[in-house]
Amino acid sequence: MTMTEQFSPAPGDLIAARGREWVVVGNRPWLTVRPLVGSESEIEALVPELEVEPVRRAHFKSPDGKHIGGRTAAQLLRDALRLSLRRGAGPFRGAGRINFQPRTYQLAPLILALRMNPVRLLIADDVGVGKTIETGLILREMLDRGEIRRCTVLCPPILVDQWVQELDEKFSIPAAPVTASNTARLERRLPPGQSVFHEHRFTVVSIDFIKIERRSNDFIRACPNTVVVDEAHTAVGSSGGRHLRYELVQSLAEKQDRHMILLTATPHSGKKKAFRRLLGLLGADFGTLFETEGGKRQRMRSNLARHFIQRRRSDIKAWRKGEALFPRHERAEVTYHLAGRQEEFYLDALDYCSGEDDTADQVTQQQSVQRHMLSMMRCVGSSPAAAAAALRNKWVDAVGGVHPSSDRSGWESESLLGDDFEPSLGGDSLELRALLQEARSLTKNYRDDRKYQALVGALLTLVEGEFSPVVFCHFAATARWVAQGLHHA
Repeated sequence: MTMTEQFSPAPGDLIAARGREWVVVGNRPWLTVRPLVGSESEIEALVPELEVEPVRRAHFKSPDGKHIGGRTAAQLLRDALRLSLRRGAGPFRGAGRINFQPRTYQLAPLILALRMNPVRLLIADDVGVGKTIETGLILREMLDRGEIRRCTVLCPPILVDQWVQELDEKFSIPAAPVTASNTARLERRLPPGQSVFHEHRFTVVSIDFIKIERRSNDFIRACPNTVVVDEAHTAVGSSGGRHLRYELVQSLAEKQDRHMILLTATPHSGKKKAFRRLLGLLGADFGTLFETEGGKRQRMRSNLARHFIQRRRSDIKAWRKGEALFPRHERAEVTYHLAGRQEEFYLDALDYCSGEDDTADQVTQQQSVQRHMLSMMRCVGSSPAAAAAALRNKWVDAVGGVHPSSDRSGWESESLLGDDFEPSLGGDSLELRALLQEARSLTKNYRDDRKYQALVGALLTLVEGEFSPVVFCHFAATARWVAQGLHHA
C-alpha cells in the first residue's frame, strides 16, 4: 500500500516531512506546504512519492500535567495559543487570532467588506445579533491581510470600556481608550508634538470628547485610515444649528480612500434628513437617493445593497430553524408612586420649568426654552442625581463658572435630547438654588426613593431566578447613583 493510499493530506492538515512540521496549503497536483512556524515566503512544493522519508501526519506529545511551570511558562503558553497556525490554510486569515467561534450569519458583513476597496459598510443588525463581533471580525481580517495597520472606534463615552474589552479579549487587538478622564495620562507619556493616535495603533475614542472643535481638528489630521462609528444614528442630527458629531464624522468620510464601518440598530428613526445624512457617509451619491428617479434610482439602490446589511432577530431565527440563538424577550412594567419629599420636589421642578417657559418672549426663544425644560424634566424623572447635575450646570452657567464635570464649549441643540450628560439651562434665581439643594438632599436618601426601591425589588426577583440583570440608564449621573446604591445595598 502506498503512502497516498494510506494518507492523502488535505489543505489545513499538519504533516511531518524533511525533519520538520508543515501545514498543507494545497494538494493538487502536488502538496504545497508552509512551515508550521514559518511565513508565506518559505512555502515549498512536495511530491510525496519522490521524498526520501515518507510523508506522515504530524504528531505532538500531549502535556502530562506534571510540570506546570511559573509565570514565564504561563505567558509562553498564552502567546502560543495566540499564534495563527492556520493563517495560510483557510479563507479567513484572522480565524487563527480570534478567541471564540463566530456564528455563521456573523460572517456575512465580513464577506461584504472583503469585496470593497475601500470598505464603506453600514451594519444595521438588531440589538443582540452581534454588530461588535461582526466589526471585530472585519478589523482582525484586514489587519492580518496587511490591508490596514491602524484603526479607531468612535462611540458614546459610556461604551468606550466595553469596546476596549471586546477588542482585546475576543480579537487580540489592544486598544487605548481616549476619553476626558485618561487623555492627559496618555499624553504625558508622549514626546512633544506627538499625537496619541500616532503613538497607539488602535484606539477607542469618546465621540463627545473628541467632537469639540479644538480637539477634532487634531484628530482629523492624525486619524487612522480605518474608522468605526458606533451608534451612528446619533452622529447625524437632523434639526437646525450645528451638530458637532456630524461635522466630525462627515469630515472623516470626505477622505474617499478611508475605510468606514457604521453601526446602528436604528438606521431610520423616522427623520428622512437624518437617514439621508447617514447614507451620505457611505458615499456622497447615496445621500441623493430620495431625489433620484427612474432607472438611475434603481441602479443606486442596487449599489447601496452592497454597502448596507440589516438583519432582524426574526430573520435569523427563520434561517436557523430550531436553534435557540437568542434569549426569549419578556416584557414587564413595574410601577411606583411619588410621595413625600420626592413628590414635592417633582412638582416644584415642574412649576419652575413652567415659569421659565412663560418668561420667553419670541417664538424661537420659547421653543428653545421648551426644549431645555423638557430635558430638565427628563433629568428630574430619571433620578435626583441627574436632576442635581442639571441644576448644578444651570447654576454654573448663571454665575459664569466652569463646569466641573463636562466641557460645554461644544454645546449643540440636538444634544439636549440625545446625549448622556445632563443639560445646562442658564438663568439664576432663589428658586433655582432651593431646587438644587433639595435635589442634592434627595440623592442621599435611597430608602425613601420609590423608583429606586421598585428597581431593587425587580432586580432581587431576577437574581433569585439566577439571572444576571443589566440596568440601563439614560443619564450617566443616574447610572453612577444607582450603581453606588446597589453597591451598598
